[in-house]
Amino acid sequence: MASGLLSRTLFAHRFLKSSSTSLSSTKPQFFSSVKKAFYSQAAPTYFSYKVVGSFTCCLASSRVGTMATFSTLAVYSSEPVVSVDWLHANLKHPDIKVLDASWYMPNEQRNPLQEYQVAHIPGALFFDVDGISDRATNLPHMLPSEEAFAAAVSALGIENKDGVVVYDGKGIFSAARVWWMFRVFGHDRVWVLDGGLPRWRASGYDVESSASGDAILKASAASEAIEKVYQRQAVGPITFQTKFQPHLVWTLDQVWKNIEEGTYQQIDARSKDRFDGVAPEPRKGIKSGHVPGSKCIPFSQMLDGSQTLLSNEELKKKFDQEGISLDKPIVTSCGTGVTACILALGLHRLGKADVPVYDGSWTEWGGHPDTPVSTSTSEA
Repeated sequence: MASGLLSRTLFAHRFLKSSSTSLSSTKPQFFSSVKKAFYSQAAPTYFSYKVVGSFTCCLASSRVGTMATFSTLAVYSSEPVVSVDWLHANLKHPDIKVLDASWYMPNEQRNPLQEYQVAHIPGALFFDVDGISDRATNLPHMLPSEEAFAAAVSALGIENKDGVVVYDGKGIFSAARVWWMFRVFGHDRVWVLDGGLPRWRASGYDVESSASGDAILKASAASEAIEKVYQRQAVGPITFQTKFQPHLVWTLDQVWKNIEEGTYQQIDARSKDRFDGVAPEPRKGIKSGHVPGSKCIPFSQMLDGSQTLLSNEELKKKFDQEGISLDKPIVTSCGTGVTACILALGLHRLGKADVPVYDGSWTEWGGHPDTPVSTSTSEA
């Protein structure tokens, strides 16, 4: 686990379809209403802020079929991703924090912390997906408590005024999980780097080959802060305030209730073979199959060949093919709550920003002795 390594060691295929946010701490008072008004427009609408004297101005412009380049921060109200070109142009902005949130399946035998130390985006900090998690459960990387998340993120030097860009070493994989985590705790100024580190490097942008002492100390401090909170010890100053959003997280009881009521369409991001119960689960003691009534859309279907998020039209086609209605509530799940967040990312691009993720996912459901399980054989 990366958290254990921390304690032992102390460690561009496609331009942004729509840009990221203004990260100025001062915003026009009318921004929230403007954001809603343009939320579902087909043509991307960009907002940029410029401070003139003591006034903050907001300008909106539409780009259709053109590449828009910004020397200053801009916002497109509904986009959950930013391009590598945008991040490169804004990398040194003081209110942008970049996080390497790489995490890999155990059978991949890849070490995210070591890879971070070998090469990462300049200035990026390491976010330990396994370490910044609930220490009161044996389920992997479950959401930590509000207090624990606030302590860990504060130790990384992140404040509420900051915009957070998260990436990983596969393109779009575990970064979506951290994007979801920040949103669960009330921070909406967070984006996934489209295509991740592979796209960054393919675009010819520089990487750092060694972590600074400050980065190592912050990563270690975040892990230590989590431990202290769960041990009920005092932690350092809290610079990040959380506001828990319970509608974005589901529990086992909610999934069980939904089997009876069928209010939400549940989508499983695992492979079709695992969903059907014809392939074994990678974790011991977990039943094969899926939650009764759920449907399967493997997370890879949200991405193109360069591991960037599909367009609105392509994404909608994927959901339509599985009979998923965007007009009805949706909940996502997967193996351990990581790739389910990629489905939530794609749905966010389509305007569904309120999609909850079943945090325990199949590891919890399939490991419970009393939960019902369906397979392709049982449904035949």
